[in-house]
Amino acid sequence: MLKLYHTPLSPFCRKIRMLLKEKDLAFELVNENPWERRREFFALNPAGEVPVLVDGRRTIAHSTAICEYLEEAYPELGFLGESIEERAEIRRIIGWFDTKFNFEVTENILFEKVYKRLWSYGEPSSEALRAGKRNIAYHLDYIAYLTQDSQWLAGNRLSLADMTAAAHLSTLDYLGDVNWDAHPRAKEWYALIKSRPSFRNILMDRVMGLKPPAHYENPDF
Repeated sequence: MLKLYHTPLSPFCRKIRMLLKEKDLAFELVNENPWERRREFFALNPAGEVPVLVDGRRTIAHSTAICEYLEEAYPELGFLGESIEERAEIRRIIGWFDTKFNFEVTENILFEKVYKRLWSYGEPSSEALRAGKRNIAYHLDYIAYLTQDSQWLAGNRLSLADMTAAAHLSTLDYLGDVNWDAHPRAKEWYALIKSRPSFRNILMDRVMGLKPPAHYENPDF
């Protein structure tokens, strides 16, 4: 059976979990706290970062590498598009959220509010938090732009682009930092993600000492 080392609020882990579920692959979740710096985990990934996927004798680290591996190793259900144009666009949007959104929003909110404390890096930066909350509006508007002619970010079917964006936004939604009412089109798109069975267990994650807002699990929020 596949084994995924993850941390509950990591968007990069959540993306892999959703992909595994959408592909209908059985897997075991192993909770890993990278800040504990376990020697056994470093043996799996010298970078000491989650996610890490173990498939038999194969160990794959980094979310992009894991996604590509799963698409090639288990191609029956694919989420990277069919044509070369579709694949290029899906990968572009994945890069947008895993790089640009992560740098401008996720790291400024999730890292400051949660991981900074866990890594013993000091108090959250109010300047970073303000920047993250300011930047998120631009990205929600971009989601509205991408979905103006279709339900999904990269066309007429769910893809890894949607999973990536939803993974990042779900962690911020857990912290109550997404103003959905100000962005109704992005809210409609996210409601589609929340209603999928593959996202159900992700929304049931809880972090000790942090309670999500009442709407967090509700697809009809």
